[in-house]
Amino acid sequence: MKKNIYIIIILSLNMVSYSCSEDLLNLEPADQSSVETFWTSEVNAESALTGCYETLLGPYRGEGSWLLKLEDLTPNAFEIDDGSGASSIAKGNNNPTLPLVNSRYRISYEGIGRTNTLLDNIDLVPMNEELKKRFKAEARFLRAFYYLNLIEYYGGVPLILETPNNNTQGQLPRNTKAEVLEVIYNDLDVAAADLPISYPSTDKGRITKGAALALKARTALYNEDWDKALSAAQAVIDLNIYDLFPDYRGLFLLENEGNNEVIFDVQFQFPEVTNNYHELFQQGNVLKDLYDAYLMTDGEPITTSPLFDQASPNANRDPRLSQTLITIGSMFNGELVTGDELFADLTGYAFKKYTYYVDDVKRTAPQPNQSEINPILIRYAEVLLTIAEAENELNGPTDRAYEAINNVRNRISVAMPNVIPGLSKEEFRNILRLERRIEFAGEGLYYKDIIRWKTAETVLNADGLDKDGNVIEKRSFNATRDYLWPLPDRDILLNTNLEQNPGY
Repeated sequence: MKKNIYIIIILSLNMVSYSCSEDLLNLEPADQSSVETFWTSEVNAESALTGCYETLLGPYRGEGSWLLKLEDLTPNAFEIDDGSGASSIAKGNNNPTLPLVNSRYRISYEGIGRTNTLLDNIDLVPMNEELKKRFKAEARFLRAFYYLNLIEYYGGVPLILETPNNNTQGQLPRNTKAEVLEVIYNDLDVAAADLPISYPSTDKGRITKGAALALKARTALYNEDWDKALSAAQAVIDLNIYDLFPDYRGLFLLENEGNNEVIFDVQFQFPEVTNNYHELFQQGNVLKDLYDAYLMTDGEPITTSPLFDQASPNANRDPRLSQTLITIGSMFNGELVTGDELFADLTGYAFKKYTYYVDDVKRTAPQPNQSEINPILIRYAEVLLTIAEAENELNGPTDRAYEAINNVRNRISVAMPNVIPGLSKEEFRNILRLERRIEFAGEGLYYKDIIRWKTAETVLNADGLDKDGNVIEKRSFNATRDYLWPLPDRDILLNTNLEQNPGY
């Protein structure tokens, strides 16, 4: 029985909220606890830490899911109604007023404000010192996570490491990305040193040593710190507690939640905290480009493999295709998909990940917005592919790089052929990049990949197509502007020292 650690939200409107705006920096409401009365017990300290975790929920629930909205910015999918602004970004119309641009910035700083408040005040609390150290480590991880969400989309941002105070922080200029990155690395190093490898079941969902190391590996990979990425990823492997879950489809089913591939996920629990992933993921908004990217079982693309049959395009494909996507002619929820279903009437393809249904057995769906599946933010396959990419970038395609990528391809339910040795660095890089796209399709990682690889200017200047090749969405990407998002217009207006990104 999983325990959701995010249900108690005592400080969400008190002294742990943060944004650049003055109203969210008001820390002294008359009907709330003061600093002097709050930081007096272990129970209150734990509530404050819960508030730091609670910020995670906003981006990963309902229509605001960063998993799907980030997919909608890529050749994998498109946003149906532009409710978040993802469609505007994909069309080349990114601007400082879009909800997605504003929410990522605001939510990240809210989490940073909460973690700073805890770190500034927890030493006032009379409590077990080892537990206090762990609480600090959890907060440091979360602060690093929130800052990484900022610098990888906006570049340098104001670096704030103290309790929110609009008088001293409201007019801060931007720090460089490198300065923020240094804090992220330091926070993750401290967190990894002080966090446990695992927790009892009653504390399921808390940050672990493996999560801190894995986030450091991701941070280093995203910033081409190849040595750091390799070292941190190897440290995760050396913990000897993670492995690839044998069933790729089952990895994302509720009944297998918290399996040994999951390193960091966001905890949901019915009925207190739920999401609508079951409905969102099976919308028919997956584009043909992703479907066509799946290789054949001989390891060749559909354009060159003799196994590909246009009359039976689902046959002999990488098994992750049928375990990731709902396609016409396949089975889903015990029925043959014909294309008339709501989730398949837009492009002919939909995501299967995070839905409640399985292929051959009919199930009764949960009520709308009542899913409790946990979105997985970091899993062991990412650690292995970090090893493969960083090793190749440092040393070319060594045995270590081949072993890491082949481990992912050799998952029991996938069993794709090994990448054969003898490739050049560039050839291995291309295979690795496709492997990441396929392995993490629907998980919100591909957008950051094409941004950091500087391939967005190519792949995002191609139109999004349905299964028949009809244009669903015309795409545009300006390489001189769109590799960074704009800072929200409201923050620019409130802070005269906050310089906007070029082109906005």
